[in-house]
Amino acid sequence: MNLLRPIYTEKRECQDCYKCVRNCPVKAIKVENGCATVVADLCILCGRCVSACPNGAKRVRDDLPRARQLLTLRKKVVVSLAPSYAVEFTEGRPAQLIRALKQLGFWAVSETALGAQQVSAHVARALRERPDRPLISSACPSAVGLVAKYHPRQAELISTLESPVLAHCRMLRYHYGEDVGVVFVGPCIAKKVEADRNTELLNVVLTFEDLRAWFEQSKIAWSDLEEQPEDRFFPEPAQEGTLYPVDGGMIAGIRSDCGVHDPAFMAFSGIESIERGLAGVEELHPKSGLFLELLACEGGCVGGPKTRCDVGTARKRYQVLTAASYPSRKIPRKPDLEIAAPVPCGPAAIAIYSEAQVRQALQAVGKFSFEDERNCGGCGYETCRAFGRALLDGKAERAMCVTYMRQLALKKANALLRTMPSAVAIVDRNLTLLECNENFVRMFAPDVDPKTALRLEEPRIQRLVPFPNLFQSVLNTGEDILDKDLRYRNTILHGSIFSIEKQNVVGGVFQDVTRPAVQKEQIVRKAREVIQKNLATVQQIAYLLGENAAESEITLHSIIESFSPRVEEDPGAEPGGPGSAGEDEQAQHDRDDDHHDWKRSY
Repeated sequence: MNLLRPIYTEKRECQDCYKCVRNCPVKAIKVENGCATVVADLCILCGRCVSACPNGAKRVRDDLPRARQLLTLRKKVVVSLAPSYAVEFTEGRPAQLIRALKQLGFWAVSETALGAQQVSAHVARALRERPDRPLISSACPSAVGLVAKYHPRQAELISTLESPVLAHCRMLRYHYGEDVGVVFVGPCIAKKVEADRNTELLNVVLTFEDLRAWFEQSKIAWSDLEEQPEDRFFPEPAQEGTLYPVDGGMIAGIRSDCGVHDPAFMAFSGIESIERGLAGVEELHPKSGLFLELLACEGGCVGGPKTRCDVGTARKRYQVLTAASYPSRKIPRKPDLEIAAPVPCGPAAIAIYSEAQVRQALQAVGKFSFEDERNCGGCGYETCRAFGRALLDGKAERAMCVTYMRQLALKKANALLRTMPSAVAIVDRNLTLLECNENFVRMFAPDVDPKTALRLEEPRIQRLVPFPNLFQSVLNTGEDILDKDLRYRNTILHGSIFSIEKQNVVGGVFQDVTRPAVQKEQIVRKAREVIQKNLATVQQIAYLLGENAAESEITLHSIIESFSPRVEEDPGAEPGGPGSAGEDEQAQHDRDDDHHDWKRSY
């Protein structure tokens, strides 16, 4: 895990599917050695790669240890709870959730929606002051990143206001002191970057998924807790700010009488919808203001990457709208807290390539004309030309092109078949000829052009070979027929028929052993077999002879010993005298000489 990146790849789980590339709206994915990683400078942290990955290889940074550490370092740590909690934690009441958070060690719980209300108040004031230019919301960090990085012409229209969570952090520090710790809990991954860039305001960001894991690790069944009178949101409950999680919710906090036909307010949710909606907006010159509410997740924050997937967007939206307390008489509010302007990120570095460069890149994957550009999307890019630019960027590999890999495999197979000296054929379960080489056609159908053999009106194996029953047998039983000699016309064929795909596709390899070249090869092979057998026999004979000679020598030696006269030792004899050890040694020496003479004569 890279602590500097909220989204990272577990490389052991990444398996050449390219699904993250297909789902990434800005193609901020680099594939290297078959592994797809996120390019931080291009990523807008929408989290779609995390949701799309079928193997769970795209993961979100775990900040639970940092949150636990913060609780030990600060006397007061407050939770900034995203308003979409209302559709995420539906098993119990809000007071029970507050009680559970306090049991984890938090001092208080406050609604991020309070900061959202301040942002709405500032936007309403900005629209009154500059009604002649369009204004784009800055509430969603992923949407801001999309516009700033990939639509620089519209980036100047982004509101110079902090996001609701940062505005809320300023409120909390105003009420509880600058040394208070703040942990945001919500459905958004992009908020983690906001925390990384604004450590003086926001300390840690947790997702709803993280919070559920924390409850489970701490063995807290939050919906079973008994709430206390003090279990309420501080400093007060939010009102219209709780509408922010749904598209149009921010607009409702700016103007109470806004309707669907009001040209001054528009809401777009989802990356594709945003990009279509932004096209040409910088050319508009409104008379009474124009505000665009942009939310990267479809349907709004209720569709965030770390929200429940088992509930539909309509149901989530309904729950948010019915639970909100909407004080129409207070809207628009007057700002009572100054919000600093955020530091915008610059445009993404996107290289521009000439037509010749793109064509050269496509030629590397076998696309030499426009007709070769199938635009199948198998690589994860919508068009072959986009894939070609990704190749030039170093973000893609040739192996990602399905068509290229298929053609490469066919070329290798065809080259292997073409150069094999044996006759080779491949048939399907209907005994239809799928593939064969020229040697097969020459052997079994010399009157047919090898180049047109597969284009016969009915290219079935029965028309070519007299033993189709062997192919049928392997198809039926799945048992291979190996090293079988077959008589065919005036020749003898040595063949093998084997399963390629059991009971669906089989292959056959045949060799004419009567051909001079084959005969020579067969003779050499047989000669080598005979030599190997002879060597083995000689080694066995040598082993037996050596073992037999050793046994014979031991037997004869024992006979000599048994028939040799024994001299008994005189207990009273002195050393060196008659009957002494010296005499015995001389006698033994004489007997050994006799024994060696006998062996030489033997």
